[in-house]
Amino acid sequence: MTSRPAGARSIDEILAAARARLIRVTPGDAFAEFCAGATLIDIRPAGQRAADGEIPGSVIVERNHLEWRFDPASDARLPWVHGYDMRLLVICNEGYTSSLAAAALHDLGLRRSTDVIGGYQAWAGAGLPTARAEECSAVLAPGAQGGMGGRVVPHARGSPGGRPPGLTQRGCAS
Repeated sequence: MTSRPAGARSIDEILAAARARLIRVTPGDAFAEFCAGATLIDIRPAGQRAADGEIPGSVIVERNHLEWRFDPASDARLPWVHGYDMRLLVICNEGYTSSLAAAALHDLGLRRSTDVIGGYQAWAGAGLPTARAEECSAVLAPGAQGGMGGRVVPHARGSPGGRPPGLTQRGCAS
């Protein structure tokens, strides 16, 4: 192994720094916020979603498009993204990549963003709503790999809370 260049950090150090900037939420707390209007962003790749399932009502934005789709100043933002006060909950498979992604959203000024502790595996393990990918219960952002599931994000203004228009959360109490 070669010595680390000056100023370089290990992934463990980078992850710890990212998480120090976040107030992370448990799957149960994320579900409650989701039901109350927060946007749940699934950044898992198509293969993981096809194998493990989706979260009904989540918005699929694969990790390599995240900053462009949620930067309110970006021409590539989702049409319903407006302002910097959106509550964005990022979920990955096990809660590692989502921490880095949520910190990147903080860097864009989206300071109410965070991630879900334990990711999709903890969400599903807690018995929270999931669906097979072929049920098309999630919303695909432009550029996301659809695999078998998801429907395309509507190209409308969206709601004041930042959720795509017409998006519902299965399993939330009315």
